[in-house]
Amino acid sequence: MKHCAAPEINTTPLIDVLLVLLVLLILTLPRSTHRIALDLPSGPPVHMPVPETRIEVDFDGRMFWNETPVPDEGSLELWLRQAAGVPGVVRILPDRHVRYERVAQLLALAQRAHVIHLALEPVAD
Repeated sequence: MKHCAAPEINTTPLIDVLLVLLVLLILTLPRSTHRIALDLPSGPPVHMPVPETRIEVDFDGRMFWNETPVPDEGSLELWLRQAAGVPGVVRILPDRHVRYERVAQLLALAQRAHVIHLALEPVAD
């Protein structure tokens, strides 16, 4: 009577597949290539009241500069340039239902107007 040896599983191809999957996982992980330059404050904190300008963006994209309706983009750009020359904070308060595109346009306009102190307020639930 012959005794048959138990069949053995050849694990070499399985290990090769596992290593290929591991290499693919490492290559496809997102890299932190985006950099954001921040001008962080230096020195002790100063607790002085800072004048602020509020730009509210309504659900349909209409904008209000300190509760005054903004007539057009040209006026808004002029007001932002004036606000950039005065120390203070420009606060953007978007409605939770406004399209992000409208807020992005406003942020780009503020950047072109050289507004340094800009705050985007979170939307309350």
